[in-house]
Amino acid sequence: MSYFAAAAVRVEGGWTADELSLRGAADLDEVAERLRDVEPDADLSLLFVEVDDTYLVVMRLDDGEDLRVFGSDSALAEESRLGALLVGDLKTSVTGLDDTDEPAAPAGGSAGDEESEQPAVDPEADPVGDADLLADLGVSAQRLLNLCAREGMLPGDVTTEVCQVLGCADEVEELREV
Repeated sequence: MSYFAAAAVRVEGGWTADELSLRGAADLDEVAERLRDVEPDADLSLLFVEVDDTYLVVMRLDDGEDLRVFGSDSALAEESRLGALLVGDLKTSVTGLDDTDEPAAPAGGSAGDEESEQPAVDPEADPVGDADLLADLGVSAQRLLNLCAREGMLPGDVTTEVCQVLGCADEVEELREV
């Protein structure tokens, strides 16, 4: 399986990004340690892992602690060792989340209208983990799920849209060009 892993790290002066190798990682704690090592003093570290243009995993560390993980589809755990490493232990399916946010979606005239036209979650996918991990940064759980489920959206597209909201799109996109 091919993958792209971009660490976006927020420090006092803004965002920096670095490509992260996951080769040889033994477990999720080791992946988190590699993310911490990108910038040990960062107040926020994010890791976007795009696997085979099919799956997206987002990891978050606040002040190097409290690891939170979201995976776009639990099937990734069955498809590869990398998938099992990243999302294999995530048991919390987030497909029911759309039920709690559903009443807000039909409201007309909001900026989120484009998202509400899409199905909340791809019926074939089984998102797992903490879909709310970026909510305080401007990307609600519902928006993240909608982006992952939108027809024609690749994991790289989702990463780009999320990073635009966060303010680190240029830094992450530079990594793709290398």
